[in-house]
Amino acid sequence: MTTKTDLQAIAETHERPFLIIDKDSTIVAANSAFLQAYGTSLAGVLGRTCHDVTHGNPRPCHEMGEECPIERIRETHAPHTCLHIHSHFDQGRHIHKVRVKGFPLLFEDGELYYGELMEEIAVQAEDRMSDQCMMGRSKAFLAAMEALKLAAGSDAPVLIQGETGTGKELAAAFVHRNSRREPGPFLTLDCTVLTETLVESELFGHERGAFTGSVGDRQGLFKLADGGTLFLDEVGEMPKQLQTKLLRVLESGEFRRVGGNKVIRTDVRILCATNRDLAEEVKGGAFREDLYYRLACLTIRLPSLRERREDIPDLAAYLLERIPGPSGRRLRLTPDAIVALQDYPFPGNVRELRNILQAAATRATGAIIDGTMIEQTLTGLPTRAAIRREREEMSPRVPRDAAPGPEPISAGTAPLQALERDHIARLLEAHGKDRHAVADALGVNIRTLYRKLKRYGLG
Repeated sequence: MTTKTDLQAIAETHERPFLIIDKDSTIVAANSAFLQAYGTSLAGVLGRTCHDVTHGNPRPCHEMGEECPIERIRETHAPHTCLHIHSHFDQGRHIHKVRVKGFPLLFEDGELYYGELMEEIAVQAEDRMSDQCMMGRSKAFLAAMEALKLAAGSDAPVLIQGETGTGKELAAAFVHRNSRREPGPFLTLDCTVLTETLVESELFGHERGAFTGSVGDRQGLFKLADGGTLFLDEVGEMPKQLQTKLLRVLESGEFRRVGGNKVIRTDVRILCATNRDLAEEVKGGAFREDLYYRLACLTIRLPSLRERREDIPDLAAYLLERIPGPSGRRLRLTPDAIVALQDYPFPGNVRELRNILQAAATRATGAIIDGTMIEQTLTGLPTRAAIRREREEMSPRVPRDAAPGPEPISAGTAPLQALERDHIARLLEAHGKDRHAVADALGVNIRTLYRKLKRYGLG
C-alpha cells in the first residue's frame, strides 16, 4: 500500500516545483523546490487543495474560468500541459507564470494520484534570486555597475549583453530596484521556452476561445507589469512576427489581446537580455533593425568571469556561505584552491563557479576546500584544456599575434562556437544523449543547453 511518505519521496525526486494531488484535489506531497518557490512549508500545504495554495481560490480552476490539467486528465486519462498564473503572499504578493504539466500516477494498489510539475516562465519580485548578488571590485565589473546605475535613472529601454551565466537577470533586477518603478512589478519572460503562439499569449494575454485550450480570458505580462518593468530574457530568440508586435507596443503603449479587438494601454519599461550579437542578427535578417534600435537605446555589456578574475575570491566566499559543508559547517577555500579557480576559464561564468564549488564541497571532509579538490572537480569537466586555450586567446590580455583557434565549422561561425559545438556533440555521445547530464557537465541550465542545441543543429 502506497503511503503519503512514499509520495513525498517521489515528489523530492524532481528538481522543479512538484505537487502530488489526490482525487479530491488535495495536496498530499510537495517537494522542496515548490516550498521554496512559494515561500511556504510542508505543513502549510498538506491537506489543502491545490487551487487554494497556488491561486487562493476556494473553487477549482475550471470553475473559475481557467484551464485545469487535473480536470483534463480525469477526462482523457493522459498527461496534459497548460499555462497558469499562480500567486502567493510572503512579505508581499508574488506572481508566478508557469507551465504546468499534469499526469496521472497510478499505483499497483489501484490508488490514483495526480502529479503537477511546474516550470517557471515569469516571476514577480526578486525572491528567486535572493541567494545571488552582484559583487566585485574589478575595473570591468565596476564599469558595468556604473552603467547599470545610470540606466536605473532613466526610463529608456535597456539591452543587456553578456555570455551565459554572467548574471543578466540579476542586472535587470538591479536596474528595476534602483529605478522610479521599484514599487511596481518586475516580471520576466524567457523567450526561449514557449512556442510563438504561447509567447504572444504570455505577452499580450488572450480572450476566451482565442485558440485551443484558452478556456478563459487571460491577462498578459504587458498588463500585469503595468507601472513596472518587463524583462525579456534572450530576446534574440523572439520570432520575427512577434518582433513587429513588440515594436508597436513600444511605440504606442497599446496592444490587443490574442483574439480580442479592444485596445489596452500599458505603461511598462522594457529591459532585454541576449547572449547573441544582435547587430549581427540584424545584418543577417534574423532580427528587425528598427526594433533593435528601440531596444538598444541603452546597451550594457556584462563582463565574463575570466575578464574579472580578481573577483573570484570574493564571489567564491559569498557562494560558499550558501553551500553547506559536512555537518553544516561553513566551508572556506585555501590559497591554492583560489589559484586553481583563477586559472580556469569558466565558459559558464558565475553560474559555473557556483556549480564547481557545489561539486567540490562534496569532496570536503572538514571545513576546507583545497587546490587538489578543485583540480579533481575541474578534471571531470571534459575538454578543459581546449576550452581554456580558446578562452585565453579571446582574453584582452593575449597579444594580437596569438595563435588562431580551430577552424570554424561553417562560414560566419566563430572559432569558439566551433569548439563549443564539438564539445557539446562529444558530451551528448558520452552521456547517451541525456540532456540533463550534458547541462550539468557544461555548468549551464537545461534551457541554455536547448538553445545551444538549436543553434548548432544538435537537437
